[in-house]
Amino acid sequence: MTAAGLTPPQARARFRDGLITPTAGWCAGWTQANLIAVPRALAWDFLLFAQRNPKPCPVLDVLEPGAVSGPLLAGDIRTDVPLYRVYVDGEQVAETTDVTQWWSDDVVGFLIGCSFTFEHALGAAGVPVRHVEQGVNVPMYRTSRRCRSAGAVRGPLVVSMRPVPEALVETAVRVTAAYPAVHGAPVHVGDSAALGIAELDRPDYGDPVRPEPGDVPVFWACGVTPQAAVVESRPPLAIAHAPGHMLITDARDEDYRLV
Repeated sequence: MTAAGLTPPQARARFRDGLITPTAGWCAGWTQANLIAVPRALAWDFLLFAQRNPKPCPVLDVLEPGAVSGPLLAGDIRTDVPLYRVYVDGEQVAETTDVTQWWSDDVVGFLIGCSFTFEHALGAAGVPVRHVEQGVNVPMYRTSRRCRSAGAVRGPLVVSMRPVPEALVETAVRVTAAYPAVHGAPVHVGDSAALGIAELDRPDYGDPVRPEPGDVPVFWACGVTPQAAVVESRPPLAIAHAPGHMLITDARDEDYRLV
């Protein structure tokens, strides 16, 4: 069975067994999510940060302190992501397939919407998704745009980029605008310098993607934004997915599409 044809429990079982892979194109029709988890004392600041920055940080769920599953999935968020990053005082101290040793009853997990959720809809509308075609991770960039800060949490906007044929940009905007809970419409089209991005072939996260003739870069707000905020704000602990290696939930993409 192809990765696209797997159910979320099947995919999570593979990740739990140690498979490491970006998840773009996996479990077609099922919602993927960013993960960020912080100590309870900082949870309010992170929730307020997300509320003030809904494009990059659309909250799908907030788990109870110490909880490892919830209404969106029956799995275990400590083991069911293909790759995690652990930060201590803003410094990455581990990249691992299991974060059980860092988890405690004090940790609050946030599930943030992911733009992979609307990629199946883009493909169905005839918009090519180049990083899936090329078998690479989506490129993501820190920008010069600042998010609204909240208490101890501050940081830059992070965006993901997909090259889109110029004639299909309007279609890409229309399709993704119907998914506001997973970043929605693009935040920028065209010149990357307007976002403070110097070189598209050197993303801060993920892999470079090769544009085809006639493509233009299209940028969406990205759920890696909280990780950039972790680096800048330096909380004592933060647990997150490795960029592009998402938590695949039991929710359906259509659950987040506006009629």
